Amino acid sequence: MVNAKPASYKDNLYLAVNGEWQETAKIPADKPRTGGFMDLDEGVEKTLMNEFHEFANDESKVDDKLLLQAVRLYRLANNVEHLNKFHQQPILKDIQRITDLKDLNDLSEHLADLSADNFPLPIDVSIDADMKDTSTNVVYIEGASLILPDKSYYDDDNESGKTLLKKFSEGSVKLLSMIGYDLDKAKAIVEKALAFDKLLVPIVKSQEEWADYTKVYNPMEFSEYITKSKSLDLQKEVVDLINDTPDKVIIEEPRYLDNLGKIANDANFDDMKAWMLVTYLTDNASNLDEEFRQTIGEYSLALSGAEELQNRTKYAYHKASRIFDQVVGTYYGKKYFGEDAKEDVRKMVKKMISIYEQRITDNTWLGEDTKKKAIVKLEKIKIKVGYPDKIDDLYSKYEVEETASLYDNVINFHRIKRQDELDSYHRPVNRGKWLMPGHMVNACYDPSRNDITFPAAILQAPFYSLKQSSSQNYGGIGAVIAHEISHAFDNNGAQFDEFGNMNNWWTDEDYAKFKDLTQKMIKEFDGIPYAGGKVNGKLVVSENVADVGGLRCALEAAKTEDDVNLKEFFINWARVWRLKATQEFNELLLKTDVHSPGPLRANVMAQNMDEFYPEFQVTEKDGMWLEPEKRVNIW
Repeated sequence: MVNAKPASYKDNLYLAVNGEWQETAKIPADKPRTGGFMDLDEGVEKTLMNEFHEFANDESKVDDKLLLQAVRLYRLANNVEHLNKFHQQPILKDIQRITDLKDLNDLSEHLADLSADNFPLPIDVSIDADMKDTSTNVVYIEGASLILPDKSYYDDDNESGKTLLKKFSEGSVKLLSMIGYDLDKAKAIVEKALAFDKLLVPIVKSQEEWADYTKVYNPMEFSEYITKSKSLDLQKEVVDLINDTPDKVIIEEPRYLDNLGKIANDANFDDMKAWMLVTYLTDNASNLDEEFRQTIGEYSLALSGAEELQNRTKYAYHKASRIFDQVVGTYYGKKYFGEDAKEDVRKMVKKMISIYEQRITDNTWLGEDTKKKAIVKLEKIKIKVGYPDKIDDLYSKYEVEETASLYDNVINFHRIKRQDELDSYHRPVNRGKWLMPGHMVNACYDPSRNDITFPAAILQAPFYSLKQSSSQNYGGIGAVIAHEISHAFDNNGAQFDEFGNMNNWWTDEDYAKFKDLTQKMIKEFDGIPYAGGKVNGKLVVSENVADVGGLRCALEAAKTEDDVNLKEFFINWARVWRLKATQEFNELLLKTDVHSPGPLRANVMAQNMDEFYPEFQVTEKDGMWLEPEKRVNIW
């Protein structure tokens, strides 16, 4: 609870800035959180939903044929009466494909066509850039996913996990009964599905393990890979999917592959088949009609802690804007952001890169050779601002059939997308690809392309505004820009060179110093109590390295301006991290999110900056005091 008396900047920067807001802020009933990023998200949602509604009523207002398809999908997804006529019918043919599987040999025979059609499988294939040669696409081998978000939910003492599995079971039984199973049969199927899910728990990666990004790169000769299962024809699956025989594949989860025989065998076949059936049904239920969406929605609400599902119209908008994400994002960016703003932000990014270059040049713990290579990497970073210049050809293949069911349309789009991914094995890597659409309130760095993306939607107040002072803008978007640049030099990004290839460009001595510093960062956050749980320092280390580097660099940039005001800088930094979330969602974030909770990002990163202390007259007696030797600064 927040005290009635406002917190002082000296004791708690986050609460001094956001305490009053925290007291009165209401989490929207259909969302699990509210705050800085989410407020902007809601603004974008409201703006685009109004336009989609207008366009759906009058197509002549849409002058873009791709956007028109998105509007038609929105209209179809919102047409409750039309979808009710189909009810469970559209999914039955695909459920039949699973129920028709007679045994493991039969599954083995159909692995490729089931994979091409996005069915859940015990072992699957994806195509992406080779992390050691990012000009070429290669085959990655993936394991199955758990029902719950992380294996820690399955710990014996995790009450939330037990509650969620119960909720999932109840919803799955109801869904099975809605597609024609009697209650006893439905319960038996769900029990078997959960038994298979339980087998996966010890062998899949935890979110902490996934956070160590480079560990997904485990090349294996194809001739060796195909011997890894006695029961499944791994060779046929890969060859049929990519229409080629690769020399090697990349194993994302070696432990999983080593244990594949323990889960994919004759004794477990019925459980695996039940797991495939339940997973496919729960993944696709919301694409049927409103009754199905409400039924699976009960589990989503239990997981997030939100009070109610999005209304149907909002759901329809999000469905359309996700499937046509680049189309909608480009429309939003052009209308609400434009070329002038794009150029202005590009200049800011270039300024931050030059400040970063100076920081590396002046760095006291790096040797000259490593400095030179770091600067080369910095200068090669590709900047993507606002929205792409060209929309991917993929979207022109999406045609909405409004007389058909929503399910059939969505499944068709997913198949087209999946086929495009599989076909990319024979194409060079698309370096121009955008990882985020223009209407997303976020930003990212891609180590394999050495590029940074700033979608149009994040480039507004409190992050960025011409009405804000330069110091406020640097404490907002400046720190975000520098945060993404810092990802090039976090514990994951530091292992990739200027071309995005995984390649050690460090001297041994420098890398050892860097690892010591990242270890200090892990220690600084590990075990901090938050929302009834504790922060996992290893899970959040890469984002914290980017935060501290980003804030330091933004601070240096702010100091170059004539109107510098560091108070405003730190206050806006704390403002963008305001967050109020449900207990369930906080638990989910602590277990699965690679970012530290917003309030901690605001406070701890400010504590790491020496300039913070004189600016707010913070001394040893104050809550925000952190001994100089404990302050972590890397870049």
